[in-house]
Amino acid sequence: MNKTEMAQKLAKKADISQAKAAEVLDHIFSSKSGHGIIAVELDADREVAIAGFGKFYTNRSKARQGRNPATGATIQIAAKKHAKFRPAQGLKDRVAE
Repeated sequence: MNKTEMAQKLAKKADISQAKAAEVLDHIFSSKSGHGIIAVELDADREVAIAGFGKFYTNRSKARQGRNPATGATIQIAAKKHAKFRPAQGLKDRVAE
């Protein structure tokens, strides 16, 4: 399912226009700088927990040495912040059925 299909389903379930549904989804999920509720919270190192669904959070990896697979040369891999998602037990149980 893509964003357009999700907007169509949201519009039907919430009895709103498809354009309004797409706007709501954009306000929640946009990854543009300064937009998207989830992305803004993750930028600030805050978690977004949705009861029964899951939790979005950030995780940091340390700088480390790696190896270039083509040449075998040792390279330095920089530290990085990653976005992560941990599903809630309710979501895990539903998917497992």
